[in-house]
Amino acid sequence: MTTERREPATDADERTMLEGWLEYHRLTLALKCEGLTDAQLRTASAAPSELTLLGLVRHMAEVERSWYRRVLAAQDAGPLYYSDADPDGEFHLTEADTWQEAYGTWQAEIEAARRAAAGFALDDMSRGTHSRTGERFSLRWIHTHLIEEYARHNGHADLLRERVDGATGE
Repeated sequence: MTTERREPATDADERTMLEGWLEYHRLTLALKCEGLTDAQLRTASAAPSELTLLGLVRHMAEVERSWYRRVLAAQDAGPLYYSDADPDGEFHLTEADTWQEAYGTWQAEIEAARRAAAGFALDDMSRGTHSRTGERFSLRWIHTHLIEEYARHNGHADLLRERVDGATGE
């Protein structure tokens, strides 16, 4: 698999621009994981941190699911990897956790997010609310937040990838 990214056109309309940057950052995370074994993807950055590339992918599957399915579309979509007993479960990996499963789940959540977002205009408010604050959000806010979330975690992914095999880059 060779991941190819393109920045959005500089003259795109707002929605195309937001969705383009979101896709760019989704592909950046995939690129950071490309070519690694499951063991390498489970390699933590540095003790005592449990942060791994595989954990980041699982986390972003949860983030996509939460914001687009639960908040935006008000779907009944429970957690994938975490629980009340283990609120950071997506980061707690075992030898049984694989790239194939995590990647497939993440891609399914991205597709579900795209379908959910397609039914909303940027100014439309979410049907659901945030579980802690009870707030509703516009699709514009959710897209912007996901771009920020990916960009922040892609910075972590840069460091994790360098730790694993020395690869650096955008």
